[in-house]
Amino acid sequence: MKIKSLYVSSHAQAAGKLVVTMGMMEFLKAKMGRVAFFKPFVIDGVRDHDITFFLERYALVMERKEMFGLTVQQVERYAAEGRMDVAIKLLMRRIKALEAAYDFVLIEGLQMDAFSNTIDRDLNLELARNSGAAYINVLKGYGKSAPEILDEIRIDHEHITGSGCVHFATFANRLSEDVVGELQPKLAEESFPMPIYLLREIEELDQPTVGEVARTLQAKRIWGSDEEMRRVVRNIKIAAMQLEHFLEYIEAGDLVLVPGDRPDIVVGAIMAAGSPHYPTISGILLTGGRLLPDSVMRILEGADHHAIPVLAFGEDTYHTALRVEHVTATIGAESERKIALAMGLFNGAVDYDHLSQMIAQADASVMTPMMFEYSLFQKAQADKKRIVLPEATDERVLRACEVLLRRDAVEIILLGKAEEIGRIADAKGLDISRASIVDPEASDLIEPFVETFCDLRRARGMTPDIAVDLISSPSYFGTMMVYMGYADGMVSGAIHTTQETIRPALQIIKTRPGIPIVSSLFFMSLPKQVLIYADCAINQDPTPEELAVIAITTADTATQFGFEPRVAMLSYSTGTSGKGADVDKVAEATRIAQARRPDLLIEGPMQYDAAIDPEVARQKLPGSKVAGRATVFIFPDLNTGNNTYKAVQRSTGALAIGPILQGLKKPINDLSRGCTYQDIISTVLITAIQAGENA
Repeated sequence: MKIKSLYVSSHAQAAGKLVVTMGMMEFLKAKMGRVAFFKPFVIDGVRDHDITFFLERYALVMERKEMFGLTVQQVERYAAEGRMDVAIKLLMRRIKALEAAYDFVLIEGLQMDAFSNTIDRDLNLELARNSGAAYINVLKGYGKSAPEILDEIRIDHEHITGSGCVHFATFANRLSEDVVGELQPKLAEESFPMPIYLLREIEELDQPTVGEVARTLQAKRIWGSDEEMRRVVRNIKIAAMQLEHFLEYIEAGDLVLVPGDRPDIVVGAIMAAGSPHYPTISGILLTGGRLLPDSVMRILEGADHHAIPVLAFGEDTYHTALRVEHVTATIGAESERKIALAMGLFNGAVDYDHLSQMIAQADASVMTPMMFEYSLFQKAQADKKRIVLPEATDERVLRACEVLLRRDAVEIILLGKAEEIGRIADAKGLDISRASIVDPEASDLIEPFVETFCDLRRARGMTPDIAVDLISSPSYFGTMMVYMGYADGMVSGAIHTTQETIRPALQIIKTRPGIPIVSSLFFMSLPKQVLIYADCAINQDPTPEELAVIAITTADTATQFGFEPRVAMLSYSTGTSGKGADVDKVAEATRIAQARRPDLLIEGPMQYDAAIDPEVARQKLPGSKVAGRATVFIFPDLNTGNNTYKAVQRSTGALAIGPILQGLKKPINDLSRGCTYQDIISTVLITAIQAGENA
């Protein structure tokens, strides 16, 4: 799954994140065309500077409301209510909607210290992982040594990859020249898997302009054009001495704070600005609320060719100086000089050809539980199918039915007596009014179903009397609805056994051409990713030929659901390290599967640890494209598969969605009798998607 978004974030304030985000935007706009900008988290009650900057600077064709997600206050409310997962899902859907509408999405995170200490999760990493965005971290190098920066790079990389994110790049920003020179050879020796870009500290980018001082203090502009208000303030000087001493005291870039009753200082500064013998100050800030007399204003008007901006502020000089010291430097859409400086810094550090290759090659190979849930709803809603649920008197089924209908994901057919189903739904406060209800015992479909079933099973001795009894049962009736085209798929098993669900499917639906066996898989929804296990429910001891079919069928199912199939054929031996009939079976099955489908990544035999753990994989199967990053796990027999999935489920708290049947001409899926209504929702969505693929 190719990435469609980049997530730029930093742990520290004033790390220069805007410079990096700006550089990435310029790169993406040149390569991708229509690029969206999104800030998941913004400060309450503040017009976000960066949203305004990107909207204006890059003329983005976006509504402001599209460009941000939640305020800090909203996030903290979700946290207080124990509903942070809801907040993450909401933001993830916003990002996915932007990905669908634009060529690429650039996301800028908010440092975690903007939130209260009650939030102990790294929301930026969590959102990046679940939205499939590749992660760029920006380190603040100001005042740090080369060893400190190197340690921070290592720690951040471990934290990002350990969180399940794709670590796209690291920018170490605001570094001294000496630190840059010391870091470059050390980074070359260490050979990190992601590029590391070193950006020097440029003082001017951290210095406010006269205009920023005026806006922050809400000072009155007495004199000065918009262009002059962009002058950078390098120092603050208080003029409390005689003019001749003041002139020896000033330096280029000074903002001079002077009481409003000292027009002599103002006149002297104006004259000095026109003289080649004195440095040019950035501006004058009059304190105490006094304005300039008309005589001095006429001097300003006459010195237009070398005028300097003059501001007035109502507080005394001491308190004004304190306020000015705390003015934060920013880069505005109109700050051409700062933007040019920032882009020169970025361009000098970044290899654009390498960035282009990384964008083209990077993929978010980890499917997280939230991504999986989102993709199920999206795929099902895109091609709505009719799913029949035979166990309509079960509360869990009705709860799932309500959610699915409200999300407008599928059409639902419930089997049973309308009065009884309605009574149960009303008692639980559930709205299932949009579902169709069919009573198998009173349906006009019984007769044609019996006739068709007899034709299908005549060679097996099926008679009309036996057929009537079978077809009247919900499982057989629902299966016939699918076979005859009245429904697109069926989900059962909440109160029926696996055999009661599967037997009618094998007798009526049968397998697809070229697939000799029906097999099963589980989507194992672990805390950080979703994996696929097969076969854990149907085939007790498959032959090498059957095991190869299971591997290929499962790989195709994985692709159907948005996974990149990297198939590990599991055994108690990795490679050629072990001997025995069981190992030989897996090795033979791997050879068959590879020969039939050379387009798939299928490797084996390998042990589970080699399949899942990159470190173990490097030792046991170096150079493998599957080991350490497998997404599909094929077990050698039912005993191993069933025990493993249950062990993982119970030991880790993973949600096991399945068994999902594969190989049938039309989808019929089984539920565990201990399933939750969320399990039923997922299985119905999966069945609907399978129906779309099989159509």
